[in-house]
Amino acid sequence: MNRRSCPRPGAARPTAAGFSLIEVLVAMLVLGIGLLGFALLQTMNVRFTQSANFRTQATNLTYEMFDQMRISRVSSAAYLGDYTAATANCTPATGANLGATQFRNAWSCRLGKALGQGATAAVARNGQDVTVSISWGDDRWDADATARTFSATTQL
Repeated sequence: MNRRSCPRPGAARPTAAGFSLIEVLVAMLVLGIGLLGFALLQTMNVRFTQSANFRTQATNLTYEMFDQMRISRVSSAAYLGDYTAATANCTPATGANLGATQFRNAWSCRLGKALGQGATAAVARNGQDVTVSISWGDDRWDADATARTFSATTQL
């Protein structure tokens, strides 16, 4: 005779309820890794944004120099040479007609304020072609890297 064991009608089988501790720990681990990845993403975003800002500032300064040389083509040779960033004794020049020396000083101040104290620039001319090269340190991007350089050439 085959007897089947049937549970008693009043007895319930044990069922799992809730989460086990291992499931909670795995979920916390996955969440922690995700949050660390998000923090790294935000850090890289700040670096990329600052680097792009420096490139934009260098571009604006370059085209400002080009425009100034186009305005005064006769005395454009006065703008040629090397520039170093200046932040001391930077007073804004006033007046409608700035001379070349005043513009050079003001431009050096803007170079220092926009790209930092270590920024340098060189303005060279070859015939009608004028090249402006601006170099700056981008230590947020890579502390050990050499200076970044933006260079553009135009024809006067």
